[in-house]
Order: sequence, then C-alpha cells, then structure tokens
Amino acid sequence: MAFPSLTPVSTVSAITLPATGSESDVVTSLAIGFYSSAAFLSGAAAQVAYTYKRLGGDVLDIEIKADNVYNHYEEAVLEYSYIVNLHQARNTLGSALGGETGSFSHTGEISGTLSKSLKYPKFLFDYAYKVSDKFSTEAVVGGTTPIYSASFDRVALKQDYDLQQIVSSSSTFSGAVGNKRIKIRQMYYVTPRQMWRFYGYYGGLNVVGNLYSYGMFTDDSTFEVIPVWQNKLQAIQYEDHLYTRTSHYSYEIINNNLRLYPTPDEVSPNKFWFRFTIDDNDAFASGSYDDGRDGINNMNTLPFENLPFANINSMGQQWIRKFSLALSKETLGQVRGKFGGSIPIPGDAITLNATELLSQAAAEQTALREELNKQLDEMLYARLAEVDKGFVENTTAIIGTTPMKIFVG
Repeated sequence: MAFPSLTPVSTVSAITLPATGSESDVVTSLAIGFYSSAAFLSGAAAQVAYTYKRLGGDVLDIEIKADNVYNHYEEAVLEYSYIVNLHQARNTLGSALGGETGSFSHTGEISGTLSKSLKYPKFLFDYAYKVSDKFSTEAVVGGTTPIYSASFDRVALKQDYDLQQIVSSSSTFSGAVGNKRIKIRQMYYVTPRQMWRFYGYYGGLNVVGNLYSYGMFTDDSTFEVIPVWQNKLQAIQYEDHLYTRTSHYSYEIINNNLRLYPTPDEVSPNKFWFRFTIDDNDAFASGSYDDGRDGINNMNTLPFENLPFANINSMGQQWIRKFSLALSKETLGQVRGKFGGSIPIPGDAITLNATELLSQAAAEQTALREELNKQLDEMLYARLAEVDKGFVENTTAIIGTTPMKIFVG
C-alpha cells in the first residue's frame, strides 16, 4: 500500500526561539517591567542569541519564544539584585537602625528618600550611640536628651498632684509637650535654711533633718589629705542623704501622679520642684510607645531598591547570563514535558529530554546562588576587616625578622 502524499500547512514548528532578539520588543514583553534602560534592552536582546546557541537552536528547534528569554533575563537581574541587597543588609543594618526609610512600589522602586543600597555606609555606630545615650540620660551622667525643671505650689492638706497635667497646662511647656508623655527624673524642694548643708560632717550623715540650722554651728571642720576617690564617694553619699535622712518628705509616683508623704500643711515648703524629660513619640495619641513604624526597624524597611542595571559590572553580568539560561532550560523542560516522553512521527518517534532539562536547570540555579552567596560572605565588611588585620599582623611579623642596624656613635 502506498503512503499518501501529505501537504502540511507548515514544515517548521509553530513556536521556536529565533536566532536573535529585538530590543524594540523587550519592554512590551516583560511581566514586571522594572528595567527599561538602553543597556538592559541590549542585554536582553543579546540573551536570545546566547540562549539559542547554548541550547543548540541551529541544530534542533527550541520550543520557547523570545518573550520568555526577555522575562528570564529580567528575573535573573532581579534575583542578582535580591541576593546582593541581602548581603548589603547584613553589612549596614546595625548602623541604619532608626534611620529614615521610604515607601516602595510593587516593582521595588523607592520614594521618600534616596536609595542607599549603592552607597558605602558611614559606620558611626548610630545604634550603639542611641542605646548609650539613653543609658547616659537615665544614669544622669550625660546624654543629649533635654532635661527640664518645673514647680508647683503646695496646697495645704492636698496630698496628690497630677504632674502630667501641671506640665501640659503650663504655657512654658505646652508647645513642647502637647500629647507627649513626660518622664519624672527627680523630685525635690528648697527651703531658706538649706545653708546648713555646707557646714560640717556631723550635721550631714548622722542627724535626721528637722529644718533646724543646728548643723551649721558644728565644730568638726577639719582638713585632711585623702585620696580623690574618697572625696567622690563622700560627695555621692552627701548628696544622697539630703534626699533621704534629712528630708521631711517622701513620695511615690504612679503614671505621673504624685503623692506626698506626709500630707503638706501650712508650714510646708511653698513650692515643690521636679525635673523631667519628654518622650519622643506621641504616646497618648498613638496608644503605644516607640513602635518604630516611621523608621528602619529591620531588614524589611531598609531603603534598598533593585540594583540599577548600569551599576552591575562584568562579573554580575555573566552571573545574570548563566542564571537566565538556567531559567530558559527550566521553561523549555516544562514545555517539552507536556508532550510526554516522545512525539510520534511517521515510522518513528522523537524522544524529548524534559526530565534532563528540568534537573539541569534546578542544579544550575542552586549552584549559581550558592556561588554568589559564598563570594559575598567573604566580602562582608567584618570579614574584610579580619583579612586586613591578618595582613597587618603578617607584615609586622615579616618586618620583625628583618635585622636592625646597630648605631655606633
């Protein structure tokens, strides 16, 4: 029986990868569309020819489109940017905490501040300074937090006073405080008879104060040579006793509400004073403290956008080519896998390599990611400092073995 004469509509595959790409087709083909520079368009078009040659398109049809390769190329650039930005986040997060962040679009573009992903960070140890500054303020040994003082008039037989309301309603502080919470640092009062504290040791540590001026008449003023640390220790003790043993009043503060003990009367000091600081955040308006929503609090708020294509050097470009090729293999494997193991043709069948392509694509992507991460780990700023340290130590050791001339005068 004679075979019939077939007249196919086409003698080539309906969808095959062309030998070259076209820059004019790249932008409209991209799924994300973040990159559109001339350099990127040229690279994406050239990737088609690279993929065509590497997969043997001149020998056997490649059942993917140029549009697939364009998208693979963009995905490879975005993956490279992702890995590099993760590395840079490890380098800079400690110094960036609390700094300015920005708003991001779904493509990774940033607004509100300039991108800092390409800038070498200034290691000012900002986070450590902020922590130490707060400790310094709490310990009253420095710090940059302004400390204010205010007073209120004693009201006879009134024991409770709302310090927050006193400060907020004051014309002096209302603009600075507003709805912000104040933190009480010190309570004290002043009387005309406090001059006695400058005279003598006996009236200081061993007598319970009673607002009398007996201490100023003591006769124990002597002069001794003692170490400075003893002077400092005595000064601390002397200052402390003025607010404990010789004080007529004690108090407790709960939620900035002051309660005096004993209840003030007509002969009590006319004014009581307190020192305070103002919290940075609008506590009463927001209902929470220091939530960090307006600044950098972790990696997710770092002002890093996708790397500009123009700043990716030759090493990065080659990584992108290889990763894009692996993505193209993955897509080609998925396409060929839909046909099953083979395609029947008259008198024979064509065996497809979908399984091999998918396996190779997964292995190559994993290897490329691991290689890039390994190289970046070696380039962490902390690691570079260790390398420099070793270089200096080794150089010093070499110099140490160099014979030194003995000078004879």
